[in-house]
Amino acid sequence: MVTLVVGATGFVGTQVCHLLRGRGHDVRALVRDTSSPDKVARLRSLGVSLVTGDLKDRPSLDAACRGADTVVSTASSTLSREAGDSIETVDHAGQLALVDAAASTGVERFVFVSFPAVDMEFPLQTAKRAVEDRVRCSGMAYAILQPTCFMEVWLSPALGFDVAGGAAQIYGAGESKISWISFLDVAKFAALAADAPEAANTTIGLGGPDALSPLEVVRLAERATGKTLLVNQVPEEALRAQFAAADDPMQKSFAALMLYYARGDIVDMAPARRVFDVAAMKTVRQHLESAAGVGHAV
Repeated sequence: MVTLVVGATGFVGTQVCHLLRGRGHDVRALVRDTSSPDKVARLRSLGVSLVTGDLKDRPSLDAACRGADTVVSTASSTLSREAGDSIETVDHAGQLALVDAAASTGVERFVFVSFPAVDMEFPLQTAKRAVEDRVRCSGMAYAILQPTCFMEVWLSPALGFDVAGGAAQIYGAGESKISWISFLDVAKFAALAADAPEAANTTIGLGGPDALSPLEVVRLAERATGKTLLVNQVPEEALRAQFAAADDPMQKSFAALMLYYARGDIVDMAPARRVFDVAAMKTVRQHLESAAGVGHAV
């Protein structure tokens, strides 16, 4: 089975490639001329074949999809620093072009990593929902995965949650529970969705094993380090003001996602477990211990 992974140089996509190779897939990765040489070398070391292309270049997508049985797309502009990448060019138009290219070249299954529905409109959500609709109408079997907050992103120094540094920034009151999930587990579900018969034509919410409020996460971090964290809370009113004032699509989308975090999201994993055989999942405690330099990462 030939599986094309789009977003293969990202942290989820690279792990998907690794897992698919372990499952015996012939994995093809879409990379760009400007992709990190180290990330490309990592893919080569996994035995992945490389094809050069770009979500903004439809002919390159046709060429990449040709001969593939399955496409797994984890790509997003949210962490990109590439010139020309944006929510509109990558997450919206680029992903729509990929779905169309896959359908027109005979791809049988499309796996799309999205996120849960949020009760407000913002550019990234508009893009994700449009792609989900196109996938469902494409004629291909599909699996749409909607993971909640990645612990490696939201509980990281990049967003102010610095366990080792003794500081924690949280959004909102910090009392609403979130089913934090690891990118490693999202990759597991995406790799399984590439060929699991039960995953065909499904839209599945994903969360981790712990539904914890941000303040509960702070207390776990304090137990892991034996130190009191300096907590900075960004009030929900400030987040709403940031959302209202933002005129850049990416800034508006990040403000909306912070509000999503502030309001919490508990995911019922029973539907996912009926489809996927995933036993142990990474816990928030394991993530915090790893971030603090104690315990063992999973």
